Amino acid sequence: MISKAVHGNDTLGALRYLYGPGKANEHTDPHIVASWDGFVPDPGRHPSATLEQLGDALDLHVLQYGRKVNNHVYHRMIRADPGDRILDDEDWAAIAHRVMAAAGIAPDGDEDACRWVAVRHADNHIHILATVVRADLTQARLYGDQYRVEDELTKIERQYGLKDLSDTRTREYRDAIPKRATGAEIRKAERLGREGTDRDRLRTAVRQALAGAADEEEFTARLAANGVLFGVRRAPSGDVTGYKFALPTGDETGPVWFSGSKLASDLTQPKIRARFTAGIDQPAPTPDPRTWPAVSRHRASTTIEHAYPAFDDGQDAARAEAAIRGGLEVLDTLAATSPTLSRKEINQAARALEYTRIAHTRAAGADLRAMRSAARELLHAGPANGRGEDGTAAATILTSLVLLAIVIAKWHAAQGHRHQAEAAHTAAQHLRAAYARHAAKPIAHLTLEGRLLPKPDHDRQAATVRRTLPADQATRLLAEDNWAALAATLAQAEAAGHDPTTLLTNAAGRRELATADSPAAVLTWRIRRDAHLPAPAPAATPDELRTRAALSRSTTGRASASTVTTTVPPAPPVPPTVDANRPRR
Repeated sequence: MISKAVHGNDTLGALRYLYGPGKANEHTDPHIVASWDGFVPDPGRHPSATLEQLGDALDLHVLQYGRKVNNHVYHRMIRADPGDRILDDEDWAAIAHRVMAAAGIAPDGDEDACRWVAVRHADNHIHILATVVRADLTQARLYGDQYRVEDELTKIERQYGLKDLSDTRTREYRDAIPKRATGAEIRKAERLGREGTDRDRLRTAVRQALAGAADEEEFTARLAANGVLFGVRRAPSGDVTGYKFALPTGDETGPVWFSGSKLASDLTQPKIRARFTAGIDQPAPTPDPRTWPAVSRHRASTTIEHAYPAFDDGQDAARAEAAIRGGLEVLDTLAATSPTLSRKEINQAARALEYTRIAHTRAAGADLRAMRSAARELLHAGPANGRGEDGTAAATILTSLVLLAIVIAKWHAAQGHRHQAEAAHTAAQHLRAAYARHAAKPIAHLTLEGRLLPKPDHDRQAATVRRTLPADQATRLLAEDNWAALAATLAQAEAAGHDPTTLLTNAAGRRELATADSPAAVLTWRIRRDAHLPAPAPAATPDELRTRAALSRSTTGRASASTVTTTVPPAPPVPPTVDANRPRR
């Protein structure tokens, strides 16, 4: 059986849908098969009963509550598999009671439970409509209701001889996702005004301490630096049986300890030690420490782009899991080393990406090592200030991460993993927000410079695009708002001695361009990274551009407004990426 719950604020509107004809006249004979007391007048069977009366009865405790209740309507559909036998009304009534008990709407024997009705208007499914305020004027505790309902449906399927739909996808999703906070933990966080429960904050702190760490000593040192308490659980024999973590409380109650397994399945002592056994590459610092944060972000962005083929058809799940776990470590390290303006969004993207992992799958070692090594270099390069070279490098790596989240979502959707696909889309949304904060100013500078290009320069770059890329792709690029920024970048690269055609071919061939929100922006950052172009600066005035263009014509015979940027000292060369020895796909 398949079941899904939605929430709303219009009880009468939901009833009108259930008793109406449906979107394609598919509703036949709508009638109540079960309710909170078993004696509810049924508008489908009793001429004197109305939908308004039924709605008022369901809303009684909501009105008595005395203040607004957001999403007070709980609407759950339960559908049998098309191949299952047709159940009668008594069967569906019994199933409805069991599901409402499992969800927490109407626990068995609870006289103060919420009000609900189960309406059947087709052979193979029912709809349950409830309001979430109980008779004692408290709200029902529904946290985790989906998981409890799915467990109960598994028992129902076995008892009634129905098709078992508790498939591997659902079980693997549950095993891979972080361990959820309890209701008591959530209420404590709300009472203390904290953003997130102790369990959630602790899991984030442990992941950020682990990201890029080379060994247990470094890991525990970073935990201590972040104020996280660390302990080892031992058996009576003295053997280590696990790790435990806690946040200091500062009061007499003392810290609340969580074992690694209570935070996430991959934060157990055996999993953490196995991670260190796999090894990690040591970063090579740049000659100028001031440029290292930007250089490390450029190198990491290239490593991320090399991970996209892990999600191609025909690849095994091990490579996909390596890319997901590696991407999570890069995000955790990036969040710890990014400026305040984007740190929160990057951290939220990392927390969403946790829900896309693939349980019971051993990640491919070489692929994971490359991503973890990139995370380690970000860590050692230190914090970035978000301005100048650091800002453009941040925009570049965030573009790569957005596309990684998109390919993860596409891969999970193709596998039928709805929850993981939704989580990946959520991560992409947070990354887009972080990207916008870093990219807005440099893109604006480049756009202005591109719009001020002399027509011969502009036409030459447009001709390069048409000559290099497929016709449909070129047409889309030239119609984009960000085309001017790309034109300015190609002109700057040309003035610096690069071949725009070669740069454009390489940048466009690095995958996932078609899935980008703005292919022109993606190409802009990739080309600036590959050509080692300096950070965009405020564009010159039209008079300055005309003067410099005239000077360029007199010395080189070619007009190019892009020479306005050649007086900026070139950025230091970007060393090879941490996975440069891997074969290109």
